[in-house]
This record gives sequence, C-alpha cells and structure tokens, in this order.
Amino acid sequence: MVLANFNENLEKYAQLIAEVGVNVQKSHTVVLQINVEQAPLARLITQKAYELGADEVILQWSDDIIQKEFLTHASQDRLENVPQHRIDQTDDWIAKGASRISIVSSDPGALAGVDSERVATYQAATGKALHNLRLATQSNKVSWVVAAAAGVEWAKKVFPNLSESDAQDALWDQIFKTTRIYTEDPVAAWKKHDETLQKQADKLNNEQFDSLHYTAPGTDLIIGLPENHLWEGAGSFNARGEKFMANMPTEEVFTAPDSRRIDGYITSTKPLSYAGTIISGMKFTFKDGKVVDFSAEQGEDVLAKLLAIDEGAKRLGEVALVPDPSPISQSGIIFFNTLFDENASNHLALGSAYAFNLQGGTEMTEDELIAAGLNRSQTHVDFMVGSAQMNIDGIRKDGSQSPIFRNGDWA
Repeated sequence: MVLANFNENLEKYAQLIAEVGVNVQKSHTVVLQINVEQAPLARLITQKAYELGADEVILQWSDDIIQKEFLTHASQDRLENVPQHRIDQTDDWIAKGASRISIVSSDPGALAGVDSERVATYQAATGKALHNLRLATQSNKVSWVVAAAAGVEWAKKVFPNLSESDAQDALWDQIFKTTRIYTEDPVAAWKKHDETLQKQADKLNNEQFDSLHYTAPGTDLIIGLPENHLWEGAGSFNARGEKFMANMPTEEVFTAPDSRRIDGYITSTKPLSYAGTIISGMKFTFKDGKVVDFSAEQGEDVLAKLLAIDEGAKRLGEVALVPDPSPISQSGIIFFNTLFDENASNHLALGSAYAFNLQGGTEMTEDELIAAGLNRSQTHVDFMVGSAQMNIDGIRKDGSQSPIFRNGDWA
C-alpha cells in the first residue's frame, strides 16, 4: 500500500467496526466473516474485539475463487442441501447472542460464467437453511454490521483506468472517507452522523404517512406504508438494549412498506451486483404489491431467478431514502457494491422486511407480521432507484400530501 498512513487508518477502521459497528461488550461472542485477502484487517478487528472484552471471536474465511469452483463443479445434491453442521453452528450463534461482522470485498463479477441456475439453487437452499439466523438479524435480536474492504478485483472494477495498486488505494481511500476515518475522532463523528439521520427519521415517524408517491423519468409508483411503521436511521438496538450500526457507511433512513399496497412502475438508476453478476437497467411494474412485469438490460436471467426464489421475492420489504447530495452520490463513483451504491441513492428492497420497522414487530409472530403488511421471504436484495430528478410525496390517510423529496433532496 502507498496510501498515506494506511496502517494507522486501518487500525482506526478496525476499532470503529468493533466499538461502534457491533458495540462489543464484555463477555460477547463475535462472528467475523471476511475474505482471505483481508487477513490484516481480520487480525486487527479480532484484536480490537478482545480488547473491548469479547469472550470469543469466531472467524469465518471466504474465497471468491474457491466458491466459484464449488458452484461450478459440486454435485447437485451439495447445492440443494446445506450440511446440518452449518445450521447447528448458526443456531449456536443465536443462542449466544453473537454479534456478526460481515466484511464485503468480493469481485462484483466473481461468479460470471457460472450457470445461473446452479447459483440460484444454492442460494435458495442456503436461504432456507439459515432461516433462523435471518429472522434473528431482521428483528435485531443480535447486533450486526456490514462494512467493506478493498478487494483487488473489486477495486479494478471500480477504477478500471488505474493500475492494480493505485485502484486498491483509491478504493481504500473511498472506504475511509465514507466511514469518517479521516476525522480526528471517527467514533465521535459517527455518533454525530447517527443523530443527524435520526432527526430525519423522527420527522417521518411523526407524520405517519399512509403512502409515498415516487415520480422520476421511468418511474411513477405509489408505495403504501403499514400502520405504526417506524423509520430508522443509522443506529439500531439489539435485544440486550445495546446500540449498533448495521451498515458502515450509511446515509439512509428506512422503513418497511405495506407489501400489499404497491402500484405503478419504477426504473433502477444504478447497477446491482447480485449472485456474483451485474444486473443493470431494471424496470419493474407492480400491481397490488406484486411484481407483474420486469426487464433488465443486463442480467435479466439472474433477476428472473431472484424473483422466483419465493412469493415474497416478488414484493418489497424495504423503502429507504437517501439524498442525492450525499457524499457517496457526489463522488460520482459507481461502486458495483450495494453497501455503497444504496447509500448514494434512494433504494427499495425485494424480499423480507425488517420486523423492527413496525411498532412491536420484533415480538410478533410471522403470521402477525404478514397480517400487518410486512413482507416475508428467504431473500432481501436492495436495488437503487434514486436520482437528482426524483420527487417523493407523502400521502396522508385523508388524501392530503406533503413533499418529502424534491429533485433528489429533502424538501
């Protein structure tokens, strides 16, 4: 690395992830999922977690090349059936209230060339097998954070005109900028940022709009909102009452839609990296909450398989608002990574809703959440729809309206 003060900033980043991301406390169990390419960061996060009092840090390595080999050559039986030991392992994490740190750094096109049917089969099996872990995460029973590291192949996709070394430095620079590592006190800077986002969430919670009307080139969509929905900012609280940050970076406030009341059409504005491939130019038509027509300029076959995972994959589970003037958007960079691109743009998610986006939702049964309008699914995939041309109006039950976004920014 030739990036100035890289080792010092990487250590600050590891501290931020452990202290603010999942808020490690004495006696905690921490699960760290990270690519083998990022061993230096893995060691630092582990060190910081133990310094903060963790009882145990469980490390789970990943490798893009090995995963591609598995998905290309493994028998159909291995794709369709997740080993019981993996299910038992994640159930053990839940029982221990383990905090989960996921570091994303993979090549956005890592699985290009792999039969999309095989990838879809494996993802569906994994989603079903890890059902309990998904529910614990989506109801904030445990702390969790998704952060990033500059993988070489990912960096080359984002900065194709730079040398490999310069591209990786440029990506690390963006990661450090957007997570406030360059500030004198990143922990304090994050707490201030959290307060700013929560103020916007509080305004929307006080309004309790019945629906949102999105308009932009290629978009005219009305999204219903459930009664007693809750908007959230950067910070969340786990079942122990401990605060954590689910995404680093983040610029969004978000809630759950009423998955039965979505009508109209919407067009994506940024590429989506999903299942190791790039999907771009997506268009969706919704009727009574369900996708009834769709297309994509690239990756349409993969999108079709995403929508076919289950019935919930055809409905929305998240509505998120991000102003176009946000730092990530103004960088002008397409990251080909949802963690970053969703924080440059208003976005929606196909699939399961977060139970904590409804008053009392974390204590409801699955049937009660469905009755309240929250979507349930094995998947949750964000896609970007915002732009400087997007307007959003909040519609109240009496039909009166108020502007929320004008020309891509808070009204």
